[in-house]
Amino acid sequence: MDIDPKPIPEFLAQQRDEHAPAELQHFFLDFEDFWDRKLWHQLTNSLDDFFKVPASGPMRLEVFKNFVLRFADKINQLKLVELGLAASQQCKDYNDALSFLQNITKKVNNKDSQDAWVYATVEVARIKLCLHDTEGARQALDEAEKTLDKFDSVESIVHASFYRVNSDYYSTKREFSAYYKNALLYLACVQSNELPKEKQTELAYNLSISALLSEKIFNFGELLMHPILDSLVDTEHAWIRDLLFAFNAGDLGKYNSLLGHFDKQELFKHKQQFLREKLCLSALTESVFRRPPSDRALSFATIVSETGVDLQEVEYLLMKALSEGLIRGSIDQVAGIARITWVQPKVLDKNQIEGMRKRLMEWDASVSELNHHMEKQLREGTTA
Repeated sequence: MDIDPKPIPEFLAQQRDEHAPAELQHFFLDFEDFWDRKLWHQLTNSLDDFFKVPASGPMRLEVFKNFVLRFADKINQLKLVELGLAASQQCKDYNDALSFLQNITKKVNNKDSQDAWVYATVEVARIKLCLHDTEGARQALDEAEKTLDKFDSVESIVHASFYRVNSDYYSTKREFSAYYKNALLYLACVQSNELPKEKQTELAYNLSISALLSEKIFNFGELLMHPILDSLVDTEHAWIRDLLFAFNAGDLGKYNSLLGHFDKQELFKHKQQFLREKLCLSALTESVFRRPPSDRALSFATIVSETGVDLQEVEYLLMKALSEGLIRGSIDQVAGIARITWVQPKVLDKNQIEGMRKRLMEWDASVSELNHHMEKQLREGTTA
């Protein structure tokens, strides 16, 4: 990093008089005052406020290189990285930004500032992804994760950065399950309603695609309950939200009505057979879930009717559901019956909740009937 050799007061005066718009000039007076009195905390806060003003954009890089770096070891190192990230947005290209952030990473690589080192290392990985260096990005993320796992606690901004960039990596590699997990962990570290609307929609769309195309994810409950999914409402991607709920309910009719949208997503064109199988699995678990525990012996004919598969595909569907841990039970091939003892819980929509309410009412009625019967038997026994 090239540093202007001017004395700090002279540099600040030049920036104030020659580059700063009128509404930002007071910051430079504060900078000089706080620096002169060595009020590092107040100076950090003032710099943070300055960097958050959009009009400061063209000045951030020069201010960081020629002012902030001169007292970098005096301020909170995590905040130093934050300021550096804001400044890096003014770098001329990704290679320049990479070199800039790598220098910051080296500067904060100290025993007492490992959280800042992790933060900076993760952002180096982000730039490497932008440069299509996925191997370098993975190496940087793995190094950061090793250190991150050692912390008892760390600022949420560090975890958020790691999960965000890690999910970007898995998105690049089209590893849907890993992307889904890391993107949800990222959302757990931030307030999703504070993200830009476009970012919310992008995240919700990508999460939905990953949930549907993952070979390991059959329960979308965490995503279905997350408010970010509502960002798809009244957009061109609203159909993907409807598709998620159709999968959750095993709704074959709704799925078929949405098939016309599949041409909008290139990844779906070559995955229709897989998606159909995944939907049939959901329809099977929904069929089991709707039944009371005492009525979970399903004939193969019933399964054909409720899942839409052919008769010769029933056993494969059941074996797949058993192997994925979606159900537990046994298959009687001779009698053509599947006896289900357990079904994986799932998030319920309003219709499913109503179905559960009815089953609870039926259970309550049967318990009451049994209670009356036992009281009657007791009275008759006492009389006798």
